[in-house]
Amino acid sequence: MDLIKAVGSQQFILTRVDAVVNWARQSALWPMVFGLACCAIEMMAAGASRFDWDRLGLIPRATPRQSDLMIVAGTVTHKMAIRVKRLYEQMSEPKYVISMGSCANNGGPYWQHGYHVVKGVDQVIPVDIYVPGCPPRPEALLYGIMALQDVIRERSLLDDPREGRAPRLVAAKEVSA
Repeated sequence: MDLIKAVGSQQFILTRVDAVVNWARQSALWPMVFGLACCAIEMMAAGASRFDWDRLGLIPRATPRQSDLMIVAGTVTHKMAIRVKRLYEQMSEPKYVISMGSCANNGGPYWQHGYHVVKGVDQVIPVDIYVPGCPPRPEALLYGIMALQDVIRERSLLDDPREGRAPRLVAAKEVSA
């Protein structure tokens, strides 16, 4: 962590409680994968052997009560928005959201010509990280997860998890390098 000291034959680790708790939170994210459209295929590829999001500490869960990260991948319709909000409310604090793909970010090409599409999942739940693309590559999702880990690392235990959420956009040019 911050400082390891040797005093005599014993070693001591000196650090802050915030650093230890945030390290544990960022190293063990349990996402509730919410694949709604073609972005879900790229999300599944990120969890497969080639990209392997297990090395980042992600363990996918199928229940909101065991999850602390929701990855919304794909088009959110008004009918599905009710379920997304309900699942988000069932997640325990602290909870984080990654919006993946143009359709989840801003409605994609469908919101202009369809009455059924929500103009971004941030209309329904608060979003921490936006991953752009149609569909975004698995590397972009992994970069978004690492950006979320940076957000978690900067937080304090005294902060209210519902306040001060400034969403971040993961730029595609940063991912391709």
